[in-house]
Amino acid sequence: MLRVPLWSVIALAVIVADQLTKLAAEAWLELYEPVQLLPVFSLTLGYNPGAAFSLLGDAGGWQRWLFTGFALAVSVFLIIWLRRLPPWDRWQTWGLSLILGGAIGNVIDRLAYGHVIDFIHVHWQDWHYPIFNIADSAITIGVILILIHAFFLEGRQTRGS
Repeated sequence: MLRVPLWSVIALAVIVADQLTKLAAEAWLELYEPVQLLPVFSLTLGYNPGAAFSLLGDAGGWQRWLFTGFALAVSVFLIIWLRRLPPWDRWQTWGLSLILGGAIGNVIDRLAYGHVIDFIHVHWQDWHYPIFNIADSAITIGVILILIHAFFLEGRQTRGS
């Protein structure tokens, strides 16, 4: 019987959820026209040709390949790391898998469209957090899980716990 590693299922779930929500956002939202859902939350379609917080967004196009190459290199590194993890190391498995799925989700956008599709918009009065997507959320949650593991669990975690 073929055993599929947990990390690949998690990463694939993130990629599928990310791509489906981006397709829905493109189908249902107008570019930069917010749809208010809560006083602090709206859906706003936006395109980001740069990295986080639109870093190098106006660089002229070369950044697409730089960020794609970087994300692919990180993805290969993460796959190697995940394959070497013991099966009981759930915190790192989940954290790294979420980061991997998010990175690949955004790479798909860069290759297909030349930019990343964003649509989640958190704000309060005149303050606006940069628009983001499911892939970005997965990466953030993955980093938090890795930090929790590194600062609070590493050394305490033993096989079977």
